Amino acid sequence: MSRVWPDDLGSRDPAPPSRRLLLGELSALVEWPRGLLRMPTRGLPRGDGHPVMVIPGFGADDHATWPLRRALARLGYDVHGWEQGRNLGMRRAIGRALDDRIRELAETGGPVSLIGWSLGGVFARELARGRPDAVRRVITLGSPIGHHPHANNMERLFRLANPRHTGEIDWDGFTRREVAPPVPCVAIYSPRDGIVAARCCQERPGPNTENVAVDGSHMALVANRRVLRAIAERLPR
Repeated sequence: MSRVWPDDLGSRDPAPPSRRLLLGELSALVEWPRGLLRMPTRGLPRGDGHPVMVIPGFGADDHATWPLRRALARLGYDVHGWEQGRNLGMRRAIGRALDDRIRELAETGGPVSLIGWSLGGVFARELARGRPDAVRRVITLGSPIGHHPHANNMERLFRLANPRHTGEIDWDGFTRREVAPPVPCVAIYSPRDGIVAARCCQERPGPNTENVAVDGSHMALVANRRVLRAIAERLPR
């Protein structure tokens, strides 16, 4: 899917997903039980055993990513949670701990594939940027990685959890982070995402980037069979 990227900051629309899309997130109440009961792996490519780390989204922890991690483990990957409790935003100590874990996993099992859900995908890209030799690829799930940092329906909650975050945008830093890290990057997004605007969840076109659209709510991306298939088809590459 192609898109036109803005040449100036004035063309960036900060509008979050509409109320209709936000209400559509209620479908997660149906999608989650399905994912918890069964994430079918039959017919999907088998894994090669390399390490995979799944990073939860804002407000979530490793319990929330369990359906996806369980399915990837069944496919034959060495799957790990992030083991940092609830994700309330990046802290310096968390960044150091994740960097150390990625290095250790890579030393024993080879480069790590990082899968990040929502805010977790933002973390995954920056971790890969800092240690590209230890990261095999990055897969983001509905992650706010471009276009406008306020085009989402979680900004107020994020500010409550991070009082020092004023909401003022560092455009130079944000524009630098829009560029994909120097590893293969796959952005999986849903056109009916009610939390993060779909246009913000896509990578800029490039030789190491790919955008994949799936149907589903933002809140259940880690329990979505279509997401699992998209990941399983790309991890062995």
